[in-house]
Amino acid sequence: MERLRQFIYGIIAGICIGIGGIVYLSCENSIVGSFLFSIGLITICFFKLQLFTGKVGYIIVNKPYYIIELIITWIGNFTGTFLTGVLISHTRVFQNLSKVVSIVDTKLSDNIISIFILSVFCGMLMFIAVDTFKNAKEGMVKIIGVIFPVVVFILSGFEHCIANMFYFTLADVWDINSFTYIIVMTLGNSFGGIIIPFSGKFFRKTTVHSGTIQ
Repeated sequence: MERLRQFIYGIIAGICIGIGGIVYLSCENSIVGSFLFSIGLITICFFKLQLFTGKVGYIIVNKPYYIIELIITWIGNFTGTFLTGVLISHTRVFQNLSKVVSIVDTKLSDNIISIFILSVFCGMLMFIAVDTFKNAKEGMVKIIGVIFPVVVFILSGFEHCIANMFYFTLADVWDINSFTYIIVMTLGNSFGGIIIPFSGKFFRKTTVHSGTIQ
């Protein structure tokens, strides 16, 4: 039942990211759109849903079987974003999302190294957002801590594998090439997500070993 819960929560999280993508594409102003996109991650954090890019950073502090949860979450996210993209393509709203084709073309015409690097930075920001929400004591700090990393990653052009699952579905570009790009983005997001927790864990161990108090 726990694995089923993770999968269902992963689907719902994918839907939330899809909704964020819809509102972003609907806004002519990219700053406003990136701000509103954060509704997806805010919802995921408040309802404790399963988002791959929000969970992968914690692989450092979990047992090896945590990888299974990450895989289930990734598949759930893919399912949720795919369903959202397919369903919204059959509505009148789809006509207002035409710029998705241009966005996707830009991503798929980029080289793999560039995509990976941009994904790493996005992964770092996603960990910052989720960990701030987890640890901040005040509600407003939690919300601001989620919103700003999301706005920064979108305006900077960084790559978020789950959001791109939705964009690729909406643009109807799924093939071996686009799926390969999603895998590269997933690896980049994963690497970026563990940088901060890994460095924190490593240096805490080093500090303790050296006999210092800090």
